[in-house]
Amino acid sequence: MTGPVDDVSRGVRRALALAVAVCAAATVTACSPGADGPTAAAQRFLDAVAAGDTAGAAALSDRPDDARGALDSAWSSLQAETLVATAGESRGSGDTATVEYTYEWHLPKDRVWTYTGEMRMARSGGDWQVRWSATDLHPRLGDTQRMELRATTPPRARVNERSGSDVLVPGIVHRIRFDASAADDVVASARALTDALRPFEPDLTVQGLVESATGTGGDYLVMRLRDDDYATVEGVLAAIPGVSVGDEADLVSTDRAFAPDLVDQVKKAVVDEVDGTAGWSVVTVNRNGADVGVLTETPPEPAPSFSISLDRRVQIAAQAAVDARVEQAMTVVVQPSTGDVLAVAQNEAADRDGPVATTGLYPPGSTFKMITAAAAMESGLAGPDSPVPCPGSIVIGERSVPNYNGFSLGTVPMATAFARSCNTTFAKLASEMAADDLTRAAAQFGIGPEYDVVGVPVSAGSVPPAPDLVQRTEDGFGQGRVLVSPMGMAMAAATVAHGSAPTPRLLVGAETAVAGERPPVDPETIEGLRAMMRLVVTSGTADRIADQGEVYGKTGEAEVEGGSHAWFVGYRGDLAFATLVVRGGSSDNAVAVTRQMFDGLPPDY
Repeated sequence: MTGPVDDVSRGVRRALALAVAVCAAATVTACSPGADGPTAAAQRFLDAVAAGDTAGAAALSDRPDDARGALDSAWSSLQAETLVATAGESRGSGDTATVEYTYEWHLPKDRVWTYTGEMRMARSGGDWQVRWSATDLHPRLGDTQRMELRATTPPRARVNERSGSDVLVPGIVHRIRFDASAADDVVASARALTDALRPFEPDLTVQGLVESATGTGGDYLVMRLRDDDYATVEGVLAAIPGVSVGDEADLVSTDRAFAPDLVDQVKKAVVDEVDGTAGWSVVTVNRNGADVGVLTETPPEPAPSFSISLDRRVQIAAQAAVDARVEQAMTVVVQPSTGDVLAVAQNEAADRDGPVATTGLYPPGSTFKMITAAAAMESGLAGPDSPVPCPGSIVIGERSVPNYNGFSLGTVPMATAFARSCNTTFAKLASEMAADDLTRAAAQFGIGPEYDVVGVPVSAGSVPPAPDLVQRTEDGFGQGRVLVSPMGMAMAAATVAHGSAPTPRLLVGAETAVAGERPPVDPETIEGLRAMMRLVVTSGTADRIADQGEVYGKTGEAEVEGGSHAWFVGYRGDLAFATLVVRGGSSDNAVAVTRQMFDGLPPDY
């Protein structure tokens, strides 16, 4: 007779028999109770690896010493930050199984490397463990190999000028440092160093170097030298006590005479964006340290080259022209149709005061009659054909205004007074204007607003309102409180050529921010100015440049303490220019510089 206990026993035996039967036909995962199966054991191993517990993970394998060494190497040589490791499906029977795994390594600089593989599992004494092999880290890793993370540096971007030739290229500069405490005789070392570096820095003095180096209390950076310059003094520098040299990657100019100050400003603007995105790879390395394979590779992404609007041929011609003067001389050339800055040239005498071609503010003299004439036409006060007086001198308020050498034309059309540069005419016109008429007219031609031009500092000029009669009178012929830069006057000339004020630009693709209104100019005003500026060249004060094509211009001589500034402003085709010779005397000297620039340009310019 059977009882309830026998029935339960029979039920248990049937369940066990069924389990054995299922085990014989199914995967290990299905026949292994959850926590004791190969997948669970594999996951425990992977969890320990992902946690960085290499000792704990290795203890779950059949070769703990080998496993721990390989796991430690992986974490270290991959410079891994985190790891996500998961076990997948398993297959096998009896006491062996294979479990799929997925590794997701998170490496420096947001690099993520994901791959899959399989690990072999074995049951010993009832417990599953990893049968250790290097393939438990990566399916293509050999037992005597290790993985290493490698970075691939992209080529640095270059900077090209308008026609495509290089202006700045990747290179090496050498940092020349002086440690006064390491020199037996500080003065002797400073003298030797100054002598060696004088060809590259004429203003370096022994006294200045000694004071700077001793005041620093360590390595004092004296200067940076291009590779080719350093090669000429390397031996000399090596023999000077206290001098050390270090190298650094940099952008190096291809021609030190090509707009050096401007190119240096461009370098500062782009230097943080020239490196691109580094590539990376994970390689296998054998026990001798040799690379034997690549497990993954992401190529570098070079930064695209930068382009600047400077035109090499225009820049070279302008530079040669200003270099011929002993006075401070500078020329700015702008393309009216685009606002692109084509040339910024200033000679060594001007360089001593900084980027004065684009930021230096000077009284414009008679070149400002462009603005006064425009204001007269915009307000209906006078047009090119309007009869205006041009006496040898005129008194307005308490100011007596003379013409150059007191010349007198009588009553003539405004165009004639403009071509012959009658101070008295434009002083009289300005005196009859509202306080802000010249301010508004200047803004129409780009003078007054502020420009944030990437790669070059710009200050176009200042034309404050003139409620005072005498001030307004003096402003009318460029001798009052009006101040302009060569860049500002080049933009004014470009406005006449283009019909509206262009926005200056140097770095292609970089937007220029403009603060301040630039009201539109009436087309009749533009046409009137063009006719008058052409007359200046054909029969006026700039006739010496008449053989240089269809040039439109306005001369100016601004009286200042110690002499007068010589100006010539205008355009030819799609080239607008402003030339200034500081204390250069007659405006004819500025015309001569401009003429020399045109002489140096190719025929198609």
